[in-house]
Amino acid sequence: MDLGLTDRVYVLTGASRGLGYATAQCLVADGARVVLSARDAGAVAAAAERLGGPERAVGLAADLADPETPGQLVAAAREHFGRLDGALISVGGPPAGKAASVSDEQWRQSFETVFLGTVRAVRTVADALPEGGAIGLVLSTSARGPVPGLGISNGLRPGLVGVAKDIADDYGPRGVRVVGLLPGRILTDRNRELFAATGDPERARAEAEAAIPLRRIGDPAEFGRVAAFVLSPAASYLTGVTVPVDGGALRGL
Repeated sequence: MDLGLTDRVYVLTGASRGLGYATAQCLVADGARVVLSARDAGAVAAAAERLGGPERAVGLAADLADPETPGQLVAAAREHFGRLDGALISVGGPPAGKAASVSDEQWRQSFETVFLGTVRAVRTVADALPEGGAIGLVLSTSARGPVPGLGISNGLRPGLVGVAKDIADDYGPRGVRVVGLLPGRILTDRNRELFAATGDPERARAEAEAAIPLRRIGDPAEFGRVAAFVLSPAASYLTGVTVPVDGGALRGL
């Protein structure tokens, strides 16, 4: 299938590694060009170079907690590639811990980055997109069902699903799409850290895999391919929904 990605331009946040980088790889492989952002300047520059350098990818050191970041990313796409067709908005996972025990400061900091940073980026990019543009939000299966030990994520992710639906309604008449992506257990650094935090990572991984119908942890590329499709013109009638990428782990219909 031709996804129609040739020469289209996308901004991806939190994309020096993990799910953001995996999506960038898939987009570039199908002919798109990308602007990557992450907080670590060296890491995001290296990621852009691996994707083909200035002809295909550029990197920008930026933090979504900074109100100026979304505008800078939009400007970078237009400056380097002359257009902007969409974005994948991803931020690092909030601290682990039960909702009743994490501190007010942890809630506050997570709200500023995970929630408000995402909302700010989505509305800024949506305003800049032409008809046919698309935004994907990297959320979590915690948006549909609480994940034990991830209280902050359980609290914030469902709210972001509501925001995504609301923005999809607002921008739909302009032909701009907004879709939430719900990764489950994908083998990223984040999941490696969560497994390690249990004190017995091998057992934790085995238990996680036993709860997944496909009986394995996902590969980042498997998420990236879904995200690239969602952002592409091939998914032109898909908006205002959430798409699990979890090997069947969510039990809701």
